[in-house]
Amino acid sequence: MYAVIQVGNFQFKVSEGDVINTQLMDEKEGSSVTLDKVLLFAKGNDIRVGQPFLKDVKVTAKILKETKAKKVFAFKFRKRKDSKTKVGHRQGLTALSILQISA
Repeated sequence: MYAVIQVGNFQFKVSEGDVINTQLMDEKEGSSVTLDKVLLFAKGNDIRVGQPFLKDVKVTAKILKETKAKKVFAFKFRKRKDSKTKVGHRQGLTALSILQISA
């Protein structure tokens, strides 16, 4: 059994017991979250596709921790101008553990 869910602007294929890293969420560590934007649900031969979301399928997840992604560098260089800029950015992430997929 698995489901394709949408969290923020990203889509994830999840099953029970998976751990995913998503965009930073406002909830606290240890709290449970219900994700209701389910795009697809599959259990054996029963496959349901939403238009765009399924109304009767929910995914319950627990927030494990907040982390940061690897640093990404943006570098601008202007030839013959003696000008260069290097900027780094680390995206905030939330680790979610998928507890239950209920249909």
